[in-house]
Amino acid sequence: MLPTFASHLDALGQWRADTDARLGALARFAREHDLLDDASAEWFEAMRHRLSGEKFMVAFVAEFSRGKSELINAIFFSDKGRRMMPASAGRTTMCPVELGYDAEEPVGLSLLPIETRLEAASLADYRRQPRAWTWVDMDLSNPDGMAQALAEVMRTRHVSTQEAARLGFWDEERPADNPAILSDGMVEVPVWRHARINLPHPLLKRGLVVLDTPGLNAIGTEPELTLGLLPQAHATVFILGADTGVTKSDLDIWRDHLCGPALARFVALNKIDALADPLSTPAEVEAVIQRQCESVAQTLEIPADHVFPISARQALAARLSGDEAGLATSRMEAFENALSEGLLPRRRENLAEAAILGATQFQSQLNRRFGEMRRLCADQLLELRSLRGKSSGKVQLMLQRVQAEAAEFELCTARLQAMRTVHARMMKEALSDLSAECLRKEVEVLQQVLGASWLPLGARKAFVELCGRLRERIDQAQRRSDEIHAMLVASFAKLNAEFGFSLVADTPLDIRKYHDDLNLIERNYVQYFGLSQAFRLAQPAFQEQFRRMLISRLRVVFETVCNDVELWNKTASAQVDSQLRERRRNFKRRYESLDRIQSASSELDARVQEVQAQDERVLQLQTRLATLVDELTRQANFDSLHEPEATEPETSPS
Repeated sequence: MLPTFASHLDALGQWRADTDARLGALARFAREHDLLDDASAEWFEAMRHRLSGEKFMVAFVAEFSRGKSELINAIFFSDKGRRMMPASAGRTTMCPVELGYDAEEPVGLSLLPIETRLEAASLADYRRQPRAWTWVDMDLSNPDGMAQALAEVMRTRHVSTQEAARLGFWDEERPADNPAILSDGMVEVPVWRHARINLPHPLLKRGLVVLDTPGLNAIGTEPELTLGLLPQAHATVFILGADTGVTKSDLDIWRDHLCGPALARFVALNKIDALADPLSTPAEVEAVIQRQCESVAQTLEIPADHVFPISARQALAARLSGDEAGLATSRMEAFENALSEGLLPRRRENLAEAAILGATQFQSQLNRRFGEMRRLCADQLLELRSLRGKSSGKVQLMLQRVQAEAAEFELCTARLQAMRTVHARMMKEALSDLSAECLRKEVEVLQQVLGASWLPLGARKAFVELCGRLRERIDQAQRRSDEIHAMLVASFAKLNAEFGFSLVADTPLDIRKYHDDLNLIERNYVQYFGLSQAFRLAQPAFQEQFRRMLISRLRVVFETVCNDVELWNKTASAQVDSQLRERRRNFKRRYESLDRIQSASSELDARVQEVQAQDERVLQLQTRLATLVDELTRQANFDSLHEPEATEPETSPS
């Protein structure tokens, strides 16, 4: 049996754990030997958090009765021996459901009442308000009880059309999207706005978050789902029915919410088992399936190989019973392989590149420090050996020379203070264009255009111009960062020449790469400025939700840029501080050794041996550092996603 998406994701999780262990060994080594400055400690913490805590979201989107919940069960939860998500005929999931795991939270189901839509607070705000959620316990040892708890996501209630309109489920301007009026004049709406399931499933522990979305009506009326969660998903799976193909409501979902670019989009043509016909040959049934795939690809304007015919029901049944033939008939493995190959290797490569780059830069920084320490040891040994057979007067002269050198060296503090003052001013200027206040003012310009007319047809242009101005802010920050680098190169060269430092300005910071993040946000959000969304965007409530979600997404990008700029500059300052401390320690050691030699001639040989031992220790540390970085690099480059027998490396001792 071929590896499943679940097994590929599990392999990625194991790779992340192993790489984190190597990174932890490197950090412990540096900390135990007093080699870890604040900037490096901050990088280690951030990188290890990415490896161990970064989430990976896969969103499943479909109209009602397309087999979405069954597909989630088949891909992720077939090892549980039963259905996890409710899957039956008719409507099942009535609100967006997030499945994930947070070890700091109890196992169970959190439900946000639908009435919270009437409040100004966003979904992100409610995530920080535990009391706003209804809590349902889940007993992992009781499958029936778990199924009963999860059935809460199916609950609905009947309200008047006026109440439905207040909640966002009824719009006189868009009657086609309104729910059916029941015999008593009421309409059916969900009881819950959002659901979060905290479950210690192995894949969820690895960082997977599964987003199960409801049908068109709920998607269209929950802005934070379409504006926040879907654009943030690392992959989106759009499920269609093989017997129906692309219906009008399917096409509306695709055009309004999914047709823009993202990290990965997949189309699953589900329920191919429904096309089986006892009066047709297998070849004829296969021809029907292929025609449906081609029709779907043509309608959605995507390549035909992006459409995967599957049967989630057959796949789940086959996995529960161990039926390999049935699993092959379901064609699930081909879809899972495409899902795995399209996402996981790229994710691993991004993490590996970040870990290796940071570790090698840390190694270069320490190697410069080790080189300076060994040079000082060599100078001290030369000085001590020159004292053999010399009188106490000669030792006294050398003591005076050390004092004079130390006093002369302290003159560098004024130069360093001047450099730091200039550095701090340039840093402030570089970060000023990236502040939250500047970002808020930029978005306010767009907000003014949206509020200028009940039908903001000029908003698309204003939004594109906003994205252009934000890219220019990043370019300006890049130019300022380049100026800082040039200043440091010149200052370090003077300090090295005048005071014997070995300072090196690291590779210039590249923050233009964050253009890609802005471009992705622009492509994902620009669709909401088309005619199909104009009426919705004209509504004040939707505008406010849109503004909040847009600022939230943009703030993440700009905060990341600021963090990169600050960390790069902290690293540059840290090497100055470390070399300054080491040079002062060296003057102190030289003075103390000469003072001891002056009082007892037998101290000379002992002090020579001490300095030699210090030099050997530095060399051992440098060798150990190289070994740890090499082990980390080999582990990070290890492609566990394609190795059937990946073994867990031993944690390196510190």
